Amino acid sequence: EESMLDVALDEVDTSGEGGGEGIARPGGVCGHLESALPREVPRGADCADCRREGTTTVHLRMCLTCGKVGCCDSSPGTHASKHFEATGHPVMRSIEPGEVWRWCYQDDLLG
Repeated sequence: EESMLDVALDEVDTSGEGGGEGIARPGGVCGHLESALPREVPRGADCADCRREGTTTVHLRMCLTCGKVGCCDSSPGTHASKHFEATGHPVMRSIEPGEVWRWCYQDDLLG
């Protein structure tokens, strides 16, 4: 998801005037991003898979379907992406301080 972030940020409508409130729409509206409900970030969140494997987490992501916290694609384990591949849960959000963006794996869209 990091490789797409710089490109996708240029395509995001953050004005609120486009009706999507920040949902990137190169080919249309992403229903997964629109319907994903916010979740509270768990206190002391970490990537349990990285901890178990003894690998380093670069950035944390959280699944908006079930709340599982995983590491980003820049981390050796890429556990957030692996969670999507295993479950089909389409939307995650960054839980890094100061970041509020979300990513739809299914549609490759930033929101």
